[in-house]
Amino acid sequence: MFVKQLYTNCLSEAAYYIESDGEAAIIDPIRDTDEYIKLASERKTKIKYILETHFHADFVSGHIDLAEQTGASIVYGPGADPGYRVYHAADGEDLKVGKVSLRVLHTPGHTLESSCYLLSDEAGTPYALFTGDTLFVGDVGRPDLLDKNIKSTKEEMAEMLFESLQKIKSFPDEVIVYPAHGPGSACGKNIGKETWSTIGIQKKTNYALQFSSREEFVKNLTQGLLSPPGYFFEDARINKNGYDKLAAVMKKNMRALSVKDFCDKKKSGAMILDTRIPDVFEKGFVPESLNIGLNGTFAVWAGTLVDIKTPLILVSEPGKEEESVLRLARVGYECVSGYLEGGIKSWIEAGNPVDTISSVDAGQFCALINQPGKNILDVRKLSEAEAGHVKGAFNLPLSELSHQIEQLDKNKEYMVYCAGGYRSMIACSILRARGFKNLTNVYGGFGKIKDSAAPLVQGVPGNFICS
Repeated sequence: MFVKQLYTNCLSEAAYYIESDGEAAIIDPIRDTDEYIKLASERKTKIKYILETHFHADFVSGHIDLAEQTGASIVYGPGADPGYRVYHAADGEDLKVGKVSLRVLHTPGHTLESSCYLLSDEAGTPYALFTGDTLFVGDVGRPDLLDKNIKSTKEEMAEMLFESLQKIKSFPDEVIVYPAHGPGSACGKNIGKETWSTIGIQKKTNYALQFSSREEFVKNLTQGLLSPPGYFFEDARINKNGYDKLAAVMKKNMRALSVKDFCDKKKSGAMILDTRIPDVFEKGFVPESLNIGLNGTFAVWAGTLVDIKTPLILVSEPGKEEESVLRLARVGYECVSGYLEGGIKSWIEAGNPVDTISSVDAGQFCALINQPGKNILDVRKLSEAEAGHVKGAFNLPLSELSHQIEQLDKNKEYMVYCAGGYRSMIACSILRARGFKNLTNVYGGFGKIKDSAAPLVQGVPGNFICS
């Protein structure tokens, strides 16, 4: 038996390859399937099953393309009704992969069709549980990600999830837990940093597994939920109904645009998305660009901040255009009108203006914060800010910034920080595009600030409005 976790940092997503005696199963593949096909080829193995834990909301699965390329069967558990051919497995059914088996366990709660897969080894001993979005490390799946066509409430879904977790808790402590997501995913409230665990460890440390009362579990799970990213419901629909082949999407979206064509697309309403790293972006960018760097959780933030139907034109480092288009396609963003040929260099050489954003390090930040008129903006999640923030800072999470931007004053100066500098530059680019001129980004974010002389406090940070 051979098991491999295939983790995609950009999506905070884990797919899995399980192999025995010349046969393999893939669980929750991402849209670009080359890695799975290559691995099976190298190991001289035939992919027999593609197992889906549920209709994913945060990325487009590669199940349909992979099935067509390999002849493998797509498998869903009870409650799924996709718009393409699949094998509908029953609750408790065993699927043989070589000399091992994968048992289908219907575990509704995150979604109605959510299922886990219990892997037993050649001797029939339970070895690992692939939990999808039902159970994460330190967390469980959100119960509020159903589309408007489903009548169940988040409270009713949480009740289902409570019962599903009792089933999971019954497995031996040594069984490995392999979830579909790690930290950074919006499919849970606060997923832990590890990408795998065990049943025993989770029973001791996962807050959601400590409740003996269904009522208390439901109350806790349904509180403090941030609004889900807008693209979630569209991706779930795509995964349920089917999609265009990735190769066709890449061919359509990989269009090189001259500076003139780029400007014409902008005038027609396209949004400029600059995928360069923040430290490069700040030194010169096309005015009104949104910066989401490829060096971070690019797809997650693109999906959170950009409407999935918005036409996009890209500015990338030369040679990174295809990666930018691919990583957008992973989350269902297919309205890419092209990329600026030659990148920012061609824009400058054509005589066009560039904008810039200033940054300071943590030491410089400390020296500035007590000066009159300096307003400190923390764009981390509220839970992060409550654990520790700069005294006098106020909190406006990046995911809410565009919706709450009227709370800020364009005539004031803002010093912006996050955890490490990635989200703060995204925030600065949003603010700059909306007419804010006096902005300063903090290099290294709170990770560096906490080791400086800046005064820190815990608890709920200040309100949106600065004095």
